[in-house]
Amino acid sequence: MYATAMAAERPNIVYINADDLGVMDVGFNNSIYKTPNIDKLRDEGMLFTRAYAPAANCAPSRACVMSGQYGPRHGVYTVSNSDRGLARHRKLIPIENTKHLDPKVLTIAGALRQEGYKTIHLGKWHLGEDPTQQGFDINVGGSTSGGPPRGYYLPVKQGPLEVFNDQYPKKTHTADVLADQAVKFINANKNGDDPLFIHMAYYLIHTPFVPVKGMVDKYADRGKKKATYASMIEKMDESIGKLMKGLDDAGLHANTLVLFTSDNGAHSDVSPQKPHRSGKGSYFEGGIRVPVVVRWPGRVEAGSTCDAPVCGIDFFPTFLEAAASPVPTGKVLDGISLVSLLTQSGSIQARALFWHFPIYLQAYAGEADDSHDPCFRTRPGTAMRQGKWKFHEYFEDGRLELYDLDSDPSERTNVAKQFPEKTQELHRMMTAWRSDLGAPVPTKLNPKYDPDGMGGSKQKEQEEVGQVPTGHLGMKQSGRNRSVGKVASPKNE
Repeated sequence: MYATAMAAERPNIVYINADDLGVMDVGFNNSIYKTPNIDKLRDEGMLFTRAYAPAANCAPSRACVMSGQYGPRHGVYTVSNSDRGLARHRKLIPIENTKHLDPKVLTIAGALRQEGYKTIHLGKWHLGEDPTQQGFDINVGGSTSGGPPRGYYLPVKQGPLEVFNDQYPKKTHTADVLADQAVKFINANKNGDDPLFIHMAYYLIHTPFVPVKGMVDKYADRGKKKATYASMIEKMDESIGKLMKGLDDAGLHANTLVLFTSDNGAHSDVSPQKPHRSGKGSYFEGGIRVPVVVRWPGRVEAGSTCDAPVCGIDFFPTFLEAAASPVPTGKVLDGISLVSLLTQSGSIQARALFWHFPIYLQAYAGEADDSHDPCFRTRPGTAMRQGKWKFHEYFEDGRLELYDLDSDPSERTNVAKQFPEKTQELHRMMTAWRSDLGAPVPTKLNPKYDPDGMGGSKQKEQEEVGQVPTGHLGMKQSGRNRSVGKVASPKNE
């Protein structure tokens, strides 16, 4: 199916996925953060200036990338349950969430392994118990956990990284463990006939925010929380540098495609993504715009730029074409290959990008969430981008919002009434897309909904919320929900 004019020697593929790193958190975007190794990748490769995550928080974004499919096909819409926030604030009963990616779904790793690639996952998985059940030969540190299991430093008392407690000195940062294990995998296979697929999925910069010794002090003038955040970014960048050096030392630089990105936007209270509105968990631009850089020596022009809107669902077909591999029989892919853009050998067909979120995601940082209301970062709806237009539909009240991203990148001025024909056109496209994918839309009313019940005691909130923060992300442990008996998911997911 794909062109066979690729190099006879298939490239190694390194997919680096940061956690909760905003598009404005990298040095080459005039960031206040220093990322020399990521910046070097940008200098040696292509930057996609309008790149998007396929979802606004961790598990759904990763499920979309790994499957190559939009959320309605696999049903992973959020982390944990979908009825987040206070019951009396939810007008609709949300669609039930699928917490993990079905092991029967063919992943990028599974498809490449079928084509002879040796595959390794390192770091955060969040899509099931064990990545080796979903296409990887080796798993280093991956599990169902959304945050760093038991912390960022060895020794850890439980979790998939516990096995390394006796292999590294105490207080070794897990980012160093991941880089070292990746380099060992590279060296063990550098002389083999099989190409490599390395999925480096950092837990950084996910909460808990833990200062990195030897790095945090240089950012002291920014305040404790932002200094900690900056040190964690620097630590991840340092680890990426170690991984790149490992490729160079093994003689694999010239035949390795490296893609760097993030799973979603940043926490907007710690790292505002201006000019983009909001952050992680929101379907405004700040929640879904991410950095994407691809280095592929001999194929991608160093320092090049692409302005075409692209999305994480495009990585699966891109990696397949780079590997000169066909789409597996029966596999449905919603993305498109970006190889023609990378090699500047052609263009891609104009298209719209979609985000479907039939769920509720509760507020996290108050006013810093920069959402529509103080209760939720996300209410049920669908969003799309076509050309310069960003279009939102919200299911609770049928509200339609249209933004011109060229003149209004912060999505502040709803011009739906000024452009009724464009609004209707995009709404028809969105409705047709949902119909084609069988995307579920919540319609059942929540009997506990109280439009006037914005206040209430802390005790009442804990009884209603459906999910009170757990302790695994460094937050205080709360009790179980008294009405439904569920342990809630993390507040900051």
